[in-house]
Amino acid sequence: MRHFSGGSVDPETLRRLLTAAHHAPSVGFMQPWRFIRVQDRSLREQLHAAVERERLETARALGQRADEFMRLKVEGLLDAAELLAVCLADGRERHVFGRRTLPQMDLASASCAIQNLWLAARAEGLGMGWVSLFDPAEVAALLGLPPGAEPIALLCLGPVHEFYEQPMLQQQGWARRQPLGELVFDQRWGQASALFDPVDPLASSTPADLAVSPAAGSSGQGQPA
Repeated sequence: MRHFSGGSVDPETLRRLLTAAHHAPSVGFMQPWRFIRVQDRSLREQLHAAVERERLETARALGQRADEFMRLKVEGLLDAAELLAVCLADGRERHVFGRRTLPQMDLASASCAIQNLWLAARAEGLGMGWVSLFDPAEVAALLGLPPGAEPIALLCLGPVHEFYEQPMLQQQGWARRQPLGELVFDQRWGQASALFDPVDPLASSTPADLAVSPAAGSSGQGQPA
């Protein structure tokens, strides 16, 4: 969600959402998530400026799709009722259980907490958007993180005018959901699963899909619901 209607989230509701996040599973029960609630307008504006700088850098990195990208709304930091920064805690190196060969499981675990919060927010009739367009070192400094801690998300949360009928980036032609049958394999990578019929790429695309496909030269100017 990128389009918010201001308003507020009452403290009891926010506590319920954060409780849902905190009850997410985590590898080795390490619970690496930390949440910073950003209410100060000046700090929000500084974080917004950091996101805007990265938005411009991302556009440059996208090359031919830069103009299309710049037409997208990518955040709602100044519009959402609540802004939550999600960070990985310091001292994560102490947690070896489940991370000895896969140290990135701290990020995977924190992502489970974010997913829980997202689903709980939707059940409460609230929208949420995950913003990752920022320099982690810059955001860490703005939020006063200790050495070893790392920001992974700026979550915009709050009331919305309405929910999108489809993911916003699909509505605007940036990308579209891939057929599940192309992403599930049996036994080894690339071996089509017997769970699904063979996928015909043309049959799985509606005329509307084809019209907004980047490959079809869409400008991505459609407006979200």
